[in-house]
Amino acid sequence: MTPTRGTAGRSGAPAEVLYVRFRATGDGGAEGDRGAPLGEETYGHLLRLLGQFTPVVEALPPDAALADVRGALRYFERDAAGIAELIRLRALAWYGVRCTIGIAGNPLLARMAAQGAAPGEVRRVHGDAVADFLDRKPAAALHGVGPATARALCAYGLDSVGRIAAAPPATLQRILGAKTGRAVHDKARGLDPSPVTPNAAARSIGAEHRFAHDELDPDRRRRALLSLADDLGARLRGSGRAARALTLTVRYADRSTTTRTRRLPEPTAHGPALTDAAYALHAALGLQRARVRSVALRAEDLCRAELATRQLTFDPAEDKARRIEAAVDRARARFGEAAARPAAKLAQLYSRSPYRGP
Repeated sequence: MTPTRGTAGRSGAPAEVLYVRFRATGDGGAEGDRGAPLGEETYGHLLRLLGQFTPVVEALPPDAALADVRGALRYFERDAAGIAELIRLRALAWYGVRCTIGIAGNPLLARMAAQGAAPGEVRRVHGDAVADFLDRKPAAALHGVGPATARALCAYGLDSVGRIAAAPPATLQRILGAKTGRAVHDKARGLDPSPVTPNAAARSIGAEHRFAHDELDPDRRRRALLSLADDLGARLRGSGRAARALTLTVRYADRSTTTRTRRLPEPTAHGPALTDAAYALHAALGLQRARVRSVALRAEDLCRAELATRQLTFDPAEDKARRIEAAVDRARARFGEAAARPAAKLAQLYSRSPYRGP
């Protein structure tokens, strides 16, 4: 088979990087649509599946990974697209998971190739078609260009990747600053020097909420964050771990994402502390008019709970909250997760139920 051609920051470089996004078979529609989150155990199995083809696998929790298959082409006697098909078929047959796979010469283009693709689809970016592939895409389609940066560019008429690539680098540096301007100009031309860095799945646990429609209401987003923080806290306490940091990922209607991480004052598995951190991250993004497709929280830099220190407090409300939390954990352990839930979670379940009362 003739190897697929892509770009890795130079013309004619072979397409050897795969961006793989995993989706359960129950999911439908285009990538990013609502569906059940991928379990941590299944995600670990899928990373090991990629490891059967190449040791150069970079985990991107909770549901994606990068793989550099350059060293696997001769061994498997296939090009990158052929290896992608093998991965897709094995993931579906062994784990019931559909893979959306983008193929290109660098991680940036591989990610963008997968954007908008349906679960189970494999898309390639050919080296001689990179300019045409990028030309009419919106500025926010570039990985790492968030809503604020996109708005700043659009204010100067740079509303497409093609126009950004054609703009003088000095102009972009005046608009965005020297470092960001250079980076955005390179990305607009399909250049990405970052390698695929092999790693294990991050020492973290995560949860995601996908809205039934693009969500504009910040109160509904906060209720979703409360529910996610409660889930994370319960899982942390159940596994005897605490988190030192919390990461919020917001996915927008145009499939772009924003990710922010906050270090916690102390390692914790306390639901209200995680909720406060999630609210602070959300508020700092200033998403007043953003159309949000999903929100995800990830507890990062985990440690054993017994090794975590807690600042003593004389606040009776704090002590009461922790006693209530311990009682809720005991009730869930005995009667199941549905035994006690935050009101926000009950509201979400009710809103999805066809029953609306008499």
